[in-house]
Amino acid sequence: MKTITKNFKYVDYLWDESKALALGDNQVDLFLYRSNILGADLRITNYGGGNTSCKTIETDPLTNEDVEVMWVKGSGGDIGTLKRSGIAGLYTKRLRDLKNVYQGLHDEDRMVGLFNHCIYDLDSKAPSIDTPLHGLLPFAHIDHLHPDALIAVAAAKDSEQVTKEIWGDTMGWVPWQRPGFDLGLQLEKCLADNPGIRGIVLGSHGLFTWGDTSYECYMNSLEVIEMASEYIDKKIKEKGLVFGGQKIESLPKADRLEKAAQIMPLLRGLCSSENRMIGHFSDTDVVMEYINSNDLERLAPMGTSCPDHFLRTKIQPLVLSLDKNEDLSDADAILKKLEPAFEAYRQEYADYYNTCKRDNSPAMRDANPVIIIYPGVGMFSFAKNKQTTRVASEFYINAINVMRGAEAITEYTSLPRQEAFDIEYWLLEEAKLQRMPKEKPLSRRVALITGAGGGIGKAIADKLAAEGANVVLTDINEDALEEANGTYARDVSTYATCDVTNTESIESAYKKAIIEFGGVDIVVHSAGLAISKPLLDTTDKDWNILQSILVKGQFDLAKQFSAITRKQGLGGDYIAIASKNGLVAGPNNVAYGTAKAAQQHMVRLLAAELAKDKVRVNTVNPDGVIVGSKIWEGAWAEGRAKANGITVEELPAFYAKRNLLNEIITPDDIANGVFSFVGLLDKSTGNILNVDGGMANAFVR
Repeated sequence: MKTITKNFKYVDYLWDESKALALGDNQVDLFLYRSNILGADLRITNYGGGNTSCKTIETDPLTNEDVEVMWVKGSGGDIGTLKRSGIAGLYTKRLRDLKNVYQGLHDEDRMVGLFNHCIYDLDSKAPSIDTPLHGLLPFAHIDHLHPDALIAVAAAKDSEQVTKEIWGDTMGWVPWQRPGFDLGLQLEKCLADNPGIRGIVLGSHGLFTWGDTSYECYMNSLEVIEMASEYIDKKIKEKGLVFGGQKIESLPKADRLEKAAQIMPLLRGLCSSENRMIGHFSDTDVVMEYINSNDLERLAPMGTSCPDHFLRTKIQPLVLSLDKNEDLSDADAILKKLEPAFEAYRQEYADYYNTCKRDNSPAMRDANPVIIIYPGVGMFSFAKNKQTTRVASEFYINAINVMRGAEAITEYTSLPRQEAFDIEYWLLEEAKLQRMPKEKPLSRRVALITGAGGGIGKAIADKLAAEGANVVLTDINEDALEEANGTYARDVSTYATCDVTNTESIESAYKKAIIEFGGVDIVVHSAGLAISKPLLDTTDKDWNILQSILVKGQFDLAKQFSAITRKQGLGGDYIAIASKNGLVAGPNNVAYGTAKAAQQHMVRLLAAELAKDKVRVNTVNPDGVIVGSKIWEGAWAEGRAKANGITVEELPAFYAKRNLLNEIITPDDIANGVFSFVGLLDKSTGNILNVDGGMANAFVR
């Protein structure tokens, strides 16, 4: 096994010889390993972009003869996370024999269906449109990547001459063409016309490189990318300016985040005119250099070049005309300034669709922008979920890098609008969208839960996340929050330390939610403290802490949430986790029971006031949640046991026996109660839902 002796500055993840050796001579495993380390670097290929392959000799199960099989990334996969289940295995000869039935460019869609007749491995992922690009080339290992530096070369004016200047006669060049069988034929012809080349640059698209082994293919890819990146660095130094130089200065980091938190709910509401969206914010150095430049006004409307870019970012971004120092405190005034820009963007997109559509084009999709640029502040993206919007942001950053490089080389060129439309509204792309799994009930919604470091709050967060929501965990215990947050997959959750007795702390938690996800749709006030004492033993401190956490905390949370929902214009849900004790009088419970009753009546008052904003406000009343509940871990359990003349160990059975169903109530039961309000009962507000197994004296009459 060879080792890397050259230092590559353009790659973050290097070939690990020990890992490769552990894979032995299994070429499929080595191809997957190569794919993963190449896909881990977003400058080489962003999420879902590019594809890789290898060819092996296998035994045909029908003839028992040796046959060549090509293993290639399947449709919709990601090379950075590619596994055996995500690849397709096809008979190479059958794939090449499709040349005999190919009828020309009008036949591309039919050819994709014929790939299935070439399947060798019955567990294959559906073959992608790029399958023939790998199959018609003879090499054992092939990489098709979208490196920023290479697309900069591919998207530069005079790209073919630039390719020759960088690599001489060692690289081929093929002009832009939509991916498909014919592009595979063009690659085959390019190789035949230029024997001995190490790769091919695809105009406005990307790169093909290859090797006899996985390692040689990997090294070839990196060396080609490195040569392009070094060439661009040299050109930038010669030119001295990037994007025509700086037009405005960025606000300080803290001010940028403050502006983003103020404006994101407004942007989210505007972007959600057809479908609710989730947001993402980026203000990296790469982003700020571009959005603050003299050339932004010229480059942004041109749109992106690589199909993988504009499929996820739309053909062009919306650039806001707001001054970076604009006072954003008056939401209504800012909304009036933003609305015309969004209306103009939607109309321009509709004009693009109507001008370019074909007789069989799918219906026009959501005309709202995906990428929004605020010079001096940062870049926002909005899409159907956090992963999609984060990836859209990453792809536009790739596009920025491409524009940066192409402008340094000669001049950036984008795809003609008709070519872009034919990719965006390709029937095969539409079919892929139609195959996407059905969205979950709480998809596109953001939920902030207090007291989510454990117990009932964490169970609620788990339930809402399982039903598709993004969750923002808040708690006063940061260690518990960090541990709880670690139980979710990427792009599902975030957390913020929050003391609900402190208005500024609540504000900070909301800002974190907005920066991470664009806004807030659901608030569940689950933070709590239980104190059980006789009246004469109840201190002012006991009274005040319960009022502060349960009542004032609920008030502050609702007040700030109301301001956010008005900016978004999307309605929302506010859920108070109260208690049976707010309805039922019992001994040794004056401070806690009074606070819970206050929560319940506040819900009714809020429901009456916030209905005009389509904000539903409801109460879930637990009782006897002993197992898994944080408040039963200490003095409260001892107090309730004493009040009922039993031991702490007897509490679960005692509470189960006293309800009509004789059931032990768990945090998951309370979580299901919350979900019933936010996921099912969209026309209910001002209600109390008892989750207590049935307590006759707590029935709401």
